[in-house]
Amino acid sequence: MILLSAHNLGRQFAGDPVFRNLAFEIRAGDRIGLVGPNGAGKSTLLRLLAGLDTPDYGVLSVRPGIRVALLKQQPDFEAGQTLFQVARSGLASLIDLQRELEEAAQEIAEADDDADRLRATRRFEQIQEQIEHQDAYAIDHRIEQILLGLRFRSQDFHRPAATFSGGQQSRLMLAKLLLQSPDLMLLDEPSNHLDIETTEWLEAYLSRQPVAMVIVSHDRQFLDAVVTQIWELQFGELTIYPGHFSQYWKLREERARLLDRQRERVEETIADLKDFIARNKAGQKSRQAKDRERKLERIEQVQRIRDVEAPPMGFGSAERSGDIVIEARHLSKAYAQPLFSDFNIQIQRGQSVGIVGPNGAGKTTLLKLLIGRERPDAGEVRLGHKVSIGYYDQELASLPPDTPLIRAVQPEDDPDWVEQDTRDLLARFGLKGDVVFQTVGQLSGGEKGKAALARLAATEANLLVMDEPTNHLDFWSCAALERSIREFDGTVLVVSHDRYFLNQVADRIIEVAGGQARVFEGDYSAYRYQRDQLAAARRNPQEAAAAQPKTPASGPAEKPRRRRRFPYRKTADIERELAAVEAELAEAQAALADPATYRDPDSARAAQARYDELVWRHGQLYEHWEEALELNN
Repeated sequence: MILLSAHNLGRQFAGDPVFRNLAFEIRAGDRIGLVGPNGAGKSTLLRLLAGLDTPDYGVLSVRPGIRVALLKQQPDFEAGQTLFQVARSGLASLIDLQRELEEAAQEIAEADDDADRLRATRRFEQIQEQIEHQDAYAIDHRIEQILLGLRFRSQDFHRPAATFSGGQQSRLMLAKLLLQSPDLMLLDEPSNHLDIETTEWLEAYLSRQPVAMVIVSHDRQFLDAVVTQIWELQFGELTIYPGHFSQYWKLREERARLLDRQRERVEETIADLKDFIARNKAGQKSRQAKDRERKLERIEQVQRIRDVEAPPMGFGSAERSGDIVIEARHLSKAYAQPLFSDFNIQIQRGQSVGIVGPNGAGKTTLLKLLIGRERPDAGEVRLGHKVSIGYYDQELASLPPDTPLIRAVQPEDDPDWVEQDTRDLLARFGLKGDVVFQTVGQLSGGEKGKAALARLAATEANLLVMDEPTNHLDFWSCAALERSIREFDGTVLVVSHDRYFLNQVADRIIEVAGGQARVFEGDYSAYRYQRDQLAAARRNPQEAAAAQPKTPASGPAEKPRRRRRFPYRKTADIERELAAVEAELAEAQAALADPATYRDPDSARAAQARYDELVWRHGQLYEHWEEALELNN
């Protein structure tokens, strides 16, 4: 069933089109990820879909009777309402149905004759059917489920909503929208203000919902987990790709390569034709040359995919530090309650360490303790020989708002820096032209994030410390930052909620949660695997002790020896299984690329689930194969 469709849709401001000639359909059950660079018009398109704005041209048709709801970024509740009351207001339509049911029951009881009683009974049954269909008998349970899932505490349910922080109020607006359960849900950055565990809860919740949804998000892992198609909006045009984010990213790269090859062949053909015409225009083959001219006029140039220009970034070469960069022994810290205690770690030169955990668990506190910006309650931290620290704080406090950008990113007390050096540095991070003379306070969030990274690069530190560096970056800038970190020859310590980012850059993970800090070897996916194994092993104390990740105590630095993660298998056997899985992956990818797959939401979900499982199996097999190559000696 088509819920909404657009034909030649366009919107413009001050005479300049934000987008034009958009054509699309949204069907029941569609889960769409809307992506594109900052300023491409994603939020503008959501406002059009929600009926909060009108197009300048084109037609937007909405099926009569469907409910469309947009996630509100600003708090929307009455003064004095409690947390629970605001959430409950999302179920206003169901509450009205319950009231109508009571009225119908009263009409049955007060009916004067059989005809009135029959009419009231039919109304009662119709309302009751709607209530049962929408599970309106479990309203309070549903409210509690959503609020607890979004990490609100039950003891705070009756606290005034206005007393919560801005981030908590944004989560409350998300809870209200989820409880509305409209036919079409429009979500603009729904994972903002959520920690990883809450984001994963939201992913699971949305994946179970039968309603259609359009989601704008910079969280690539979130899009991988939830959506079944990607709409790319950039340069005023909309391109639709099947599948989740990772598949879209690969498909657009493959499409770009294909178009490049086609363009090269066309250019070779044009060159051959022009050469023939030039050599034979006045000779015996002049008639053939005329034919070649007509053919040349009919050839259409193959266009490249217009792409966002990703900044090169890069942190340059760093002075070599000692082999041990940070050593923490028996570290403890508490405020109102313990954050962690007796924590030990050695961070070695060249490692990239990610810090994860719920909001408020103490991630930033641990980060500051490890670099000497805060003092522990117990224990000690030592920095290694010739360690120099560059710090990126998530509040971007290192950039004074009233200072012109070109001065704000220069290292303090460094007389060797000149204006051209600074402009070259800013250009490397995608900040060019007149923007360099604006004050920091005039910049957008994305521009401030890039400026803070440029300032970090200017320090030429060999220990880069970053607190949520991807918060303000689009996909293209995130990819550039990931590449820059992988190429950096120093050490990196980073707090992040971005799981995709951590999988790209981290080789160790510190988890801060539940009053303790623990170290896990590997990227984010390896950490999750180990954590899940630990959770499963808790049923058996002996297994739990064996599975517990180890943190190094004091003593000389030793490079960690690689241990087997997988059972012993011959490499040839793994290679045969890899080939079989790759063949299945090709079939699954072809199914996702087939528009017929998306005519039935259940088929689309099944195809996506099969593809995701095969991608996971392929990744595990490849890691198993790499391990076998190294250790089967």
